[in-house]
Amino acid sequence: VQLQASGGGLVQAGDSLRLSCAASGRDFSSYVVGWFRQPPGKEREFVGSINWGGTNTYFAGSVRGRFTISRDNAKNTVYPQINSLKPEDTAVFYCAADRGGSYVNTRPRDYAYWGQGTQVTVSS
Repeated sequence: VQLQASGGGLVQAGDSLRLSCAASGRDFSSYVVGWFRQPPGKEREFVGSINWGGTNTYFAGSVRGRFTISRDNAKNTVYPQINSLKPEDTAVFYCAADRGGSYVNTRPRDYAYWGQGTQVTVSS
């Protein structure tokens, strides 16, 4: 499966932003999708994930309550939304997918397929 993340941009603190991860390939509905971010000069970190059917999500503590994820398997697309953005949310956001894995997997190595990333910059 190939992934394409989009929707990033320059926003102000307090704004909301909806990203997208579009997948090409077969059987996308059988893949867990995770979102990670990499702030400038820091390591990539887990943000949130959604199971294959879209019925379960899991979030890192740093974004819990501000971050939601949904998916439309008919469109092969996953939609994370970040509310109440903070300057510390500035990062390149990546979507990743894995077939057969658990939606509570938080390590980058747990995901076999990666998109190219989309930059989110939050100004204060």
